[in-house]
Amino acid sequence: MGGTVKKRTSNAKGILLIAFLVFAVIVGLLVFRKYETATRVAQPPQKSEQAPGTVVVSLFFASQEGEGLVREGRELEVGEQVEETIESVVTELVGGPLGTLAPTLPSNTRVLGVQLKGDVAQVDFGPELVEGLPSGSSAEMAAVYSVVDTVVANFPQVKAVQFLVEGAPIAQLKGHLDLSQPIVADFGLEKQNK
Repeated sequence: MGGTVKKRTSNAKGILLIAFLVFAVIVGLLVFRKYETATRVAQPPQKSEQAPGTVVVSLFFASQEGEGLVREGRELEVGEQVEETIESVVTELVGGPLGTLAPTLPSNTRVLGVQLKGDVAQVDFGPELVEGLPSGSSAEMAAVYSVVDTVVANFPQVKAVQFLVEGAPIAQLKGHLDLSQPIVADFGLEKQNK
């Protein structure tokens, strides 16, 4: 009788071990897929009109040390119009990083719309961008260049970004950068992710 109880306990431990291993493999595969997507380098959409689908884009977030910007890959659905896709990309940037990087924009920031004017993308934000952004030149610089570098890196037809708040051009966010003219990308702020 004692042998039967030991055999059942041994079988139960074996089944439990197998179930745990299967669970661990599934979780590992899901984590790997998320990591793989986050570290992919984007291939920017090339056409002004594009078919809806999924693309991998590069989003620029602040480095962990707060010194410069680092790319993070993200898989996104694209719209039929370039403006829609730019709006989706900037909205994804507002959502923050998936990994260990730091966000550059207030999480409650609304993207109200995007218009292309030649090679300038006018990105219209809600007032939360100005109200929620911390004071200081580094926070302002990270916010501005994360948007500009993200848009220009993913959309080669765009050379600069004009910031609007509720449809009106703004001269500054917190008084450190002149935003009265469209801002060109500065990829010199990019750091390698370690």
